[in-house]
Amino acid sequence: MDALRREIDDIDSRMLDLLSRRRDLVDQVTQNKLKEKIPVYVSAREDEKVKRFRDQAVEKGLDPEWAEDFLRMIFGSSRARQSDSTFPMAGDSPKTILYVGGAGGMGRLYQTMSTRSGHHVRCLDKNDWNRADELIRGADAVIITVPINHTANVIRKIGPMLSKDQILADFTSLKSAYLNLMQEYHDGPVLGLHPMHGPDVPNLSKQVMIVCEGEHSKSTKWLLDQFRLWGMRIKKVNAEQHDRSMHLIQGLRHFIALLHGSFMNRHDLRPEDMLDFSSPIYRAELMMTGRIFAQDAELYADIVLSDEERTSLLRDFLEHHKALSEMISGGDKEAFIKEFEEVSDFFGNFAPQALKESGYLINRLADRFG
Repeated sequence: MDALRREIDDIDSRMLDLLSRRRDLVDQVTQNKLKEKIPVYVSAREDEKVKRFRDQAVEKGLDPEWAEDFLRMIFGSSRARQSDSTFPMAGDSPKTILYVGGAGGMGRLYQTMSTRSGHHVRCLDKNDWNRADELIRGADAVIITVPINHTANVIRKIGPMLSKDQILADFTSLKSAYLNLMQEYHDGPVLGLHPMHGPDVPNLSKQVMIVCEGEHSKSTKWLLDQFRLWGMRIKKVNAEQHDRSMHLIQGLRHFIALLHGSFMNRHDLRPEDMLDFSSPIYRAELMMTGRIFAQDAELYADIVLSDEERTSLLRDFLEHHKALSEMISGGDKEAFIKEFEEVSDFFGNFAPQALKESGYLINRLADRFG
């Protein structure tokens, strides 16, 4: 056993040596990407590599699923290392980008990324309005990153201060009303943006940037190209379609987290005690609920209560909740099964996909933290 273990330890050490050598090669690739203006994340290259690696794993008698996981972890580490460096710059010369609310988490993150790409960055925060004219003058793009409850006032205030060739954009999680408002108060190019991540991500590689195009959107191409060079995936959508989805994804999901956490608090079901009795799937659910309460209460209140359409959906949800609760009050098993099967039909082919993907997440979570 000792001899076998020493040989295994030696193999593990050699694997680290190979990974170190791979890292050095990635650094060289990064420099070439910088010169050639190639994004950090190139999906076709990764997909090709994954397919080949899986095939090679099968040839060597290894599990291709495990091999893909291993390779994707290496990819993630490589992208993170590239993201710690400088980035290619979109366009032929540096742009000047003003982040309104730039002292916040998202503002700071995107200022860092813009600076690493060689652009000139400015910040206008709540105590800087006496310098607004100075900060706006000469900016190529003005991006509003303030909390949602301040966005409308900022648009009304800053829109008329811009010239027709300056881009006005926002990071708000609702798009339709704010896109219309920006177009009302600014005659130049307008973009509704929604980064689908929080300020705590280690880098922007593979993150999604939702884009709702407004007036004169052709002149905003350089900004979208810069997002791509950071490794982001751009998804252009209709503003109304975006908002309808976000009412469910944000409004309802965050309210359910409040419902879950509040009920635990009411019954003194402490999360640290619950973990001892949690299956991997409930542990995952508990972690997703708990992460909400590690953040700012006012921010989430503004998101959940952001507009009448969203609160109307929540009222409908509560009414539906009352209707379903009658099944529980009456112990109506038949009605429960009927409702469950109707929802199963509604989810259709997505249900087995969800089973597979959630199984992957649960197994990785249990393996790492169990």
